[in-house]
Order: sequence, then C-alpha cells, then structure tokens
Amino acid sequence: MSQSTTVVAIPARLESKRLPRKLLADVGGKPLLQRVLERCLEAQQPAAVVLCTDSDELREQATQWPLARPVPVLMTPASCSSGSERLACALPELLELSGSSDPSSCWVLNVQGDQPFVDPTIIDAMAERCRTARTDVLTPVYRLPPEKIHNPAVVKCLLAQDGRCLTFSRSALPHVRDVSPDQWHAHAAYWGHVGIYGYRAEVLAQWNNLPASPLEAIEKLEQLKLLEADIAIGSFPVEADSLSVDTAEQLDEARQIAAQLR
Repeated sequence: MSQSTTVVAIPARLESKRLPRKLLADVGGKPLLQRVLERCLEAQQPAAVVLCTDSDELREQATQWPLARPVPVLMTPASCSSGSERLACALPELLELSGSSDPSSCWVLNVQGDQPFVDPTIIDAMAERCRTARTDVLTPVYRLPPEKIHNPAVVKCLLAQDGRCLTFSRSALPHVRDVSPDQWHAHAAYWGHVGIYGYRAEVLAQWNNLPASPLEAIEKLEQLKLLEADIAIGSFPVEADSLSVDTAEQLDEARQIAAQLR
C-alpha cells in the first residue's frame, strides 16, 4: 500500500435550515466561513484544504478573501443531503488534490463549515492517527462537563473500551439506572463529538450506495448511516469541543469569543 495522504474538505451549504446564510455572518469582522478556512490552513499535515459547496455566492466570496493561500472550490449538487454526501460527490477531485490516486491510502478530513474556531492541532493529530488507524473512519471526542450531558444540541458518543464508537445520540448515553439524571456524571464517563470526521476515501466512494439509515433520519446524525451499514468508527480523545454555529444564540457566542481574541 502506498503512503497515506490527507486532504481537508469543508462541505458548505449557504441556505442551512436552522440558520440560513450563517456561513457569511459577520464574526469579529470576518465571515464565519473565512475563519474556518483560515484555521484549516494553519494545519501542517494535510496536502490541501478544499471547499465543497453548491453556492456560486460562496465560491465567489471565498476566492476574494485574503487567505494564506488560495483554497480550491469544488462545486457539488444542491441535492446533497449531508456534508459527507457532498464530499462523496467531489471525491475524484479530492483524490487529485491530495496527490493520491489510491482511495485506500487517501484520507479525507471532513471539517464542518460552521466551526469558526476549529483547532488546527486537532486536524494535524487526526492526520497523524489516520496513518495507523485500525478503522476506516476516525473522529475526535472530548469529555463532557456535567452541564452538557442532557443538552440535545450536544451530540454524544458512546464508546467501547477499545475506543470504537458504539453509537451517537442527542440523548445522554449511557443511561444510569436508579440514579437521578443530574448525578449521572458521577457514575459514568460521557463523551461529546467534536464533529470532524476522517474518512478513508474508499468509504466515501461507496457512500451513495449505503442503505438508508432510520437512525440517521430520526437523530439527524449522518454518522449513524455508517454504523448501521456496519462500518466501524474509531475515536481519539481531545481536550475540548469546537463551537459549531447552528443557532442565533451560538452565533452570538462565536462573536463574543472573537471579541476576546482580538
């Protein structure tokens, strides 16, 4: 097998359902998506950072932002139902930009377009771990503080002892029987999902052929599609989450963080 390569791919849809046009919302004097691109470009390991979108407006804006280096923009169908499907549609171009023609040795790192403060060191750590991963999908997780355990906006990951992801849910997992929910944190470790995925490219190559996932439809979590198709997801721990902007309240929080960084 040839040496593993990685490429960061950022799926971006301008007209999101919960907060339309959030990717161009001002966060500390910069569009939110520009901040995501800047953070990703600080990572040292990936061969390229690529924007995947169905929006001509986003493509035009991204080419005008003063980035450290130009970011290629790949146009994808508006019909894509998830970020992973969007990357699957762009896979041939992503392989070319990674410098690899072998889907088994190329990893696509899916960074969400609404994470303006994503940590580039986590991206580099994922790129390193992909080279020795025992699964074809990898994701970072972090220990949840007690106040987030029962928040449905926070995605939880239930881990096996070897670090495999058993399932993901918006509900608290595990359920601690005969204990008040506000004390569950004292009886079990709860893990949150950072929202970044590393896919071996051959997994994305089969994405559109995977069976429909009832759990994905219920929870609105695309990674459940993989687990229902018996594709294992590995994990590795990181110190903290990266804010995802899905609501007006989270957009206000992002602006507050940006103000503190000035």
